[in-house]
Amino acid sequence: MIQPRIVALDGPAGAGKTTVGSEVARRLGYLFVDTGQFYRAVTWLAIHTGMINADEESLTALARNANFELRPTGDGSVYRVLYQTQDITDALREKGLERKVSKIAAVAGVRAALTPKYRELATAHPKIIMAGRDIGTVVLPDADLKIYLDATLDIRAERRHQQSQSEGRLTNIEDTRNAVADRDKQDSERAVAPLRPADDAVHINTDHLSKEAVIDQVMAVIRAWKPASATIGEVH
Repeated sequence: MIQPRIVALDGPAGAGKTTVGSEVARRLGYLFVDTGQFYRAVTWLAIHTGMINADEESLTALARNANFELRPTGDGSVYRVLYQTQDITDALREKGLERKVSKIAAVAGVRAALTPKYRELATAHPKIIMAGRDIGTVVLPDADLKIYLDATLDIRAERRHQQSQSEGRLTNIEDTRNAVADRDKQDSERAVAPLRPADDAVHINTDHLSKEAVIDQVMAVIRAWKPASATIGEVH
């Protein structure tokens, strides 16, 4: 079966990019990279170095010089995030950090510093699914296949609420909804690389679909993909 080498997976918060993308990657033999992890990692570092309120130039230098390592966990599709040998993966989902990520991700210099790192990852691996909010439009505009997952605000807020509860974090559904709505606003209205689907992306609305159904749809799109050229983008 011919498969696209690079799959760009975009969508708003709570659309299912990480849950679906990581499982599709596992089943089809791709590396899954959630670029949001890098913005969280820079945010974590900014907090722990007292730079969370620093100016754009300082935050840009912090992102450019940070050496985060991805360490596979076993099956090749999942990894841990390390900073100077410290595993910070679990800390990247802390509630207090989540609220500050949009601010860091909106800094033009931070995005400019991290984008080359994403492209290096895409070049270094034979098959990769990269998820984010500007992968198909800015980071990898020439990706073989682009997919945009979407869902209504209420559905996405409910998913985030359930995820938090399953992880032992007590949250209020209304607070979660407001947080997701704020993230949508920040992501879609930022001056640099705003959230939007690529013109050639395949749209999948996940409102009334189970996780397994979304996984099936994404896998079907990947399996149905045909290269524009018989010699470009083919992986067997």
